[in-house]
Amino acid sequence: MNPTSATDKTGATAGPQARVDAPPAPAGLVAFVGVGPGDEGLLTLRAAELLAQADLVVGRPELTGPLAHRLHGQAAIADAADSDTDARRLIKAASDGQLAVRLFAGDPFLFCQASRQADLCARARVRVEIVPGLSAATAVPAFAGIPLTTDTGGLRVVHASDISQLEGPAPGSLVVLGAEAGPVDTAKMLMAAGWADTTPIALTWNGTTTDQHTVVSRLGSVAADLKAAGVSMLTEPGPALAVVGEAAAHEGLSWFESKPLFGWRVLVPRTKEQAASLSERLRSYGAVPQEVPTIAVEPPRTPQQMERAIKGLVTGRYQWIAFTSVNAVRAVREKLEEYGLDARAFAGVKVAAVGEQTAAALGGFGIKPDLVPEGEQSSEGLAAAWPPYDDVLDPINRVLLPRADIATETLVARLTELGWEAEDVTAYRTVRAAPPPAPVREAIKGGGFDAVLFTSSSTVRNLIGIAGKPHAVTAIAVIGPQTAQTAAEYGLRVDVMAPKPSATALVEALAEHGAKLRETAIAAGEPVRKPSERRRGARRRLR
Repeated sequence: MNPTSATDKTGATAGPQARVDAPPAPAGLVAFVGVGPGDEGLLTLRAAELLAQADLVVGRPELTGPLAHRLHGQAAIADAADSDTDARRLIKAASDGQLAVRLFAGDPFLFCQASRQADLCARARVRVEIVPGLSAATAVPAFAGIPLTTDTGGLRVVHASDISQLEGPAPGSLVVLGAEAGPVDTAKMLMAAGWADTTPIALTWNGTTTDQHTVVSRLGSVAADLKAAGVSMLTEPGPALAVVGEAAAHEGLSWFESKPLFGWRVLVPRTKEQAASLSERLRSYGAVPQEVPTIAVEPPRTPQQMERAIKGLVTGRYQWIAFTSVNAVRAVREKLEEYGLDARAFAGVKVAAVGEQTAAALGGFGIKPDLVPEGEQSSEGLAAAWPPYDDVLDPINRVLLPRADIATETLVARLTELGWEAEDVTAYRTVRAAPPPAPVREAIKGGGFDAVLFTSSSTVRNLIGIAGKPHAVTAIAVIGPQTAQTAAEYGLRVDVMAPKPSATALVEALAEHGAKLRETAIAAGEPVRKPSERRRGARRRLR
């Protein structure tokens, strides 16, 4: 088959998706890149560009690990060593014509060893580039809602190990990096240097991440306030930063830690591809999504049906093609590409999508659906929205339905009633996925997840089948009444149901639930606790 020219649903010439190619990777270059204090979203555009092109990336595992997905498949990753060893490795890579990237937390020229390594590279006549990053000194207070400067006063930044060298207090704010080494000792040294014991201090751990938490105190009462907040000076993990001065007492701008699902570990029983937009929306509310596939998608046992369907699509056999899942879109797209075809194969064919996610998958292929149900986003909803066959307006009465091997007959029956001839084609098979790793199964059954999102009855059945029943403290959120009924049949208490059957509405409903729990705790004068922290034996953590 050969693709034919056509126009897409917007009237423009259709074809392969437009692609903006990145400029070629600079050869023989060492880039010292700051990656910010922890939140990947704070990477600069230049940092992301260099990571995507790097041949060698050197850095501490806690920096390289979370960014590995940004590298191309042939990129090498090396753990950081001492300055001289790292410099030799970087120089060799650049001398071989490679792009070498050395990662630093925060900004590479602020309390880092980048300057020494950059000097060594420059002396070896290797090209060097410095990519600034957001420093923890400014980013973490911003994420804690603390304005460092006001109309008066300045800003000083020191490391905890250098506090003894301070000459005394001055107008403005003092930022102390490395405060995790001993917050109480830090307060004592500041008072010894001349700060009053009533001076406000804000201590923030794991800034800009979903483990961030802040304690606001006074220098003279740090030990007591940390103990009251349940923070252990011996076991509290992660880097900490202190802000000292009147700015530290600022309240009302805790925008990050007050997100409705802040720090919630949410189980999403869908594949990574299917859960991408849903997980992104969860992150916007402060949650930590974890995708666990409950089904695996496999090709049909016999490909002849799909081959005939693709041929019929190109030769004008169908008036409509209806997609009832993202998997169906993917199956048809892969088959078209196998034959060297693209979106132009849909010329003259009307396209229907069961819901917003399926429509988005079609959009990724350059197709704008003609029909998406406004109400219930299911086969039933699509059937209710389907127009009757009109022998005047519709020259062909055939509808192509590429679906799973276990699809229901509701849509086929409705199309037949409306005068259409439905060709139900098996585009893919669904099988139960393999069980998730043991730690995930234990977290599901033991209350390690704060919530689980069920987007269909099959996700309920399959998750319980491969991993077990979620713990009673876990908030159960479902996409609609049918899924709620299935959850109830398995003995699950449904806490949240989406007001309309869409993934977006489901996440927003869970966020509203989280916000109500937070407001209730604050009104009662109680600490804000996640559902997982309410189970017996859970370690209490401040948020």
